[in-house]
Amino acid sequence: MSDLDLCYMPAHEALRRFKDRSLSPVDVMKAVIERAEEVEPTINAFTFKYFDEAMDKAIKAEDKYGQTGAQLGALEGLPVGIKDEGFIKGQPTSNASLTMKDFVPDYTSPVNQRVLDAGGIVHARTATPEFSCAGYTNSRMWGVTRNPWNPEFTPGGSSGGSAASLSAGTSLLATGSDIGGSVRIPASTTGLAGFKPPYGRNPDDGPLNLDFYCHTGPLARNVKDCAILQNVMCGPHPHDIATIRPKYELPLTYEGIDGWKIAYSPDLGVFEVDNEVRANTEAALETLRSLGATVEEVDLGWDIDILSALMDYLNHIFGAMLSSTLEEHADDLTDYARYFAEIGRDSTSTEFVNSLQVAHDMYKTLGPILEDYNLLVCPTTALPAVAADFNQVRDKVVINGNEVNSMLGWCMTTPFNALSRCPVLSVPTGRASNNVPTGLQLVGRTFCDSDVFQVAAAMEAVNPWFASADNRPPL
Repeated sequence: MSDLDLCYMPAHEALRRFKDRSLSPVDVMKAVIERAEEVEPTINAFTFKYFDEAMDKAIKAEDKYGQTGAQLGALEGLPVGIKDEGFIKGQPTSNASLTMKDFVPDYTSPVNQRVLDAGGIVHARTATPEFSCAGYTNSRMWGVTRNPWNPEFTPGGSSGGSAASLSAGTSLLATGSDIGGSVRIPASTTGLAGFKPPYGRNPDDGPLNLDFYCHTGPLARNVKDCAILQNVMCGPHPHDIATIRPKYELPLTYEGIDGWKIAYSPDLGVFEVDNEVRANTEAALETLRSLGATVEEVDLGWDIDILSALMDYLNHIFGAMLSSTLEEHADDLTDYARYFAEIGRDSTSTEFVNSLQVAHDMYKTLGPILEDYNLLVCPTTALPAVAADFNQVRDKVVINGNEVNSMLGWCMTTPFNALSRCPVLSVPTGRASNNVPTGLQLVGRTFCDSDVFQVAAAMEAVNPWFASADNRPPL
């Protein structure tokens, strides 16, 4: 087995082989670090790197696997990329912002602590846009993060560094967070599984733990690995009142979906969808039908006006939080973060309350549909990806010759942040002519997490991802 094969080895296979002593965590960590040193100059997925420390921990993990009766964590010895957003005590966290360039936290965020407690080894922090407020990943502090499938394009955002690392073979698992699509967008653009769990399933830091648009979630190169990381991340936490009891762990194996009823919306009634995205989505629907599912197109009754309400909500909570940086740090901010903060400063409570009404009305049509169907599917993004150096303040997004909203108009994810109790898993549907992957959102009934994983596992069994060199980025 080549070092590159080790880099793309499924995390669950690596864990199995660590346990039977046919593979060492040291070998995997060495291969991943060497791969990162090779591709990072092109991809730029990492911010802070801890390669020497990670090798030391891999040696300790190897020793632990050799001890009879040792208590092994669920991620013992795996290289895990941690988004440079949540905290790790004593290690810098930048949020890709010059305003935090010297910040070192004195505690570890709940999800990150769970990864560490499970034996995951943080060899690097993964890049984000400033304060995670964009669907692409570039910043003044860290530069441009690029898509391994085509470096001219973005790996998405805001968890773009995590997605780029996984796709490039420089992590075996990675964490993300999703306030408007920030796990699912990068999963789609890089050919991964990315899960937005229902609100309250996974803990977060305050005050955004109380924002129901906000979710922490896993990214992985296959469904089983995604479930393994989600099972580590999830569960009630004593510092997060929003987390729900009891802890719910996903199964790691699933039966088929013969006889399932699946609703399909090609555009959610809102989005202009690129022709190649639409074609790949239709091919995925045929896969679902071949697995015995009935797929029927539905009308959600939504229209373009929902995008304004979604932005009003984000402006009032997230934008207003950023606005606290304006007085002292306006000149240090990227223009896209400053723009978001300025709008947030001027947001009104009336706009916020209206956004809640719109979310309620959206579910009044989706909810009854999900009573009749096992789940809803739709594209993850309306465009394979925007350019790597895209800037939503400066640049236009054009799909099929039509200009769309530069922030939300190409991301079909944010409606399901408003409908946050629905689990949503993005899975690959193929690649566009520019070689950038495309994705499908699997939207489940509220808190029915395993349903979306069951469909994803069935699809993956037919079209496995990253299974061979032909299914890896041509780096």
